Amino acid sequence: MHEQSNTAKQLIEDVEQAIEKLHIDDSKKKLEDLQIESQQPNFWQETTRAQKTMQEIAKLESMTKPWIDLRDSLYEAKGLIDLEDKKLQHELDNQLSDLQKAFDELKNNLKLSGPFDANDAIISIYAGAGGTDAQDWAQMLLRMYSRFFEKNNFQTEVIDQSFGEEAGLKSVTITVKGAFVYGKLKSENGVHRLVRLSPFNSDNLRQTSFAKVDVMPEIDQPEDLEIDEKDLRIDTFRSGGHGGQSVNTTDSAVRITHLPTGVVVTIQNERSQIQNKATAMTILRSKLTALKLEQHQEALDQLKGPNQSAEWGNQIRNYVLHPYKQVKDLRTKKESNNPEAVLDGDLQPFIDSYLDYTLKTTK
Repeated sequence: MHEQSNTAKQLIEDVEQAIEKLHIDDSKKKLEDLQIESQQPNFWQETTRAQKTMQEIAKLESMTKPWIDLRDSLYEAKGLIDLEDKKLQHELDNQLSDLQKAFDELKNNLKLSGPFDANDAIISIYAGAGGTDAQDWAQMLLRMYSRFFEKNNFQTEVIDQSFGEEAGLKSVTITVKGAFVYGKLKSENGVHRLVRLSPFNSDNLRQTSFAKVDVMPEIDQPEDLEIDEKDLRIDTFRSGGHGGQSVNTTDSAVRITHLPTGVVVTIQNERSQIQNKATAMTILRSKLTALKLEQHQEALDQLKGPNQSAEWGNQIRNYVLHPYKQVKDLRTKKESNNPEAVLDGDLQPFIDSYLDYTLKTTK
């Protein structure tokens, strides 16, 4: 029983440290406040706000419940150990083993303790050099991420997209909601390179295509990043549909330019101008926050706009389908000889290797 007691004490200490590092108790308090708010008689009078609150409740529950349950179970087991009942020894051995396994699975979240790792994310995919092949590659990447999101029960919404003339996508922007979404997806930020036999030329020649993926923490609360209205230029125009066809007879599309950095956000979904402006402001705050993280700056007036051309030449991952099969991350050196599985959403090994890599490089 003495060995069991020591094991339980050490495990409790490890779990308490993890809970503190991940701010689980703070998240639990926020969850309890939102649950009280959701029980108010007038809660559903503002439908949009109520839906966002319910989404936040679900997210906080998925983040906090496993840790709270693990901690409670450990203290319960420790109490039984302290009774020194030998009849319970075998049962408690099994229980401690199960709790250790649960902790081992959960502690991967310790790699997700960055300032915005618990946030939802906004992902934009842009076709790069390579014409129609690149636009098809952008759509392949969207499919890859969509499969990964489905496997992880993340909620997604396409908020803006532009189709290619022949095939694929020129660009697409989606929101992704779930537990620690930004922390898990920040590994995908950068240029992705595809090498394959092109399905779009008669000679079936080998083609290299590029697509750029931007991953940003969603910053939807204005107080989280204050932007001076004087630093914005807001233009409205008429939305265009697939192939240039008009889909809207009013000037509902919105383009917002942050003048000090030159960052531009355009939203032209089939929504109202007010909705598109609100979405564009969320994306702008998210883009500027991502810039602050990349450039290690605190003040917005110190930020430089994104250097698209420099980033374009620095791919983070190669996907080779011909003349051999391989996916290789150029930062972590993680490889897979099964690109079909990766393109079908098997991204977790690459995400884990990136989180391990960033832990090592920041120590």
